Amino acid sequence: MSFLRSATSPVIVLAITLLLAGSVHATEVSMADGSVSFSTPDNWLGIMETQGDPEARVFQVPDPSPTGKNSLARVTVTVKRVDDVNGFNQYRSEATAKAMALPGYKAAEVPPAPNSNVYTAQENATGFSYTEHYWFKNGHAIQLRCVRPSQTQAGAAWKAEFDKGCDAIAAQLK
Repeated sequence: MSFLRSATSPVIVLAITLLLAGSVHATEVSMADGSVSFSTPDNWLGIMETQGDPEARVFQVPDPSPTGKNSLARVTVTVKRVDDVNGFNQYRSEATAKAMALPGYKAAEVPPAPNSNVYTAQENATGFSYTEHYWFKNGHAIQLRCVRPSQTQAGAAWKAEFDKGCDAIAAQLK
């Protein structure tokens, strides 16, 4: 039995090391053959990337509280080629319809900025706050989607830092 314990510990350490090594800290990001670029805070983790059309990048924003173990705070940037403003409006309308179909969807009482959505919805019985921004730029529809738990034990300072990071990406994508 002690052999299993002593053999298991190095395996666990190796697995954790490999997982951490596979997590790349995001900094400079380039999408759509360089026509869309932005940088993220160093502590955001790139957790998913798709190529092609649409192209997407997903970043986890670590929530250090116990809430973060069950609720994934994340920021997604999606870029899709569109021919014109009509294509952009169709892309935005389709994304908005998907949002409205989420369980417990409720639009914010304060009207969002143009080409933006602010709402809450449920994921696995947990309330999340969503902020989405859309731009038409260089023949691409760009969506920035920021999702964080509505309630987190990380507190107001963490929420403010999350929102600040989301706003910083939005300023770069304009």
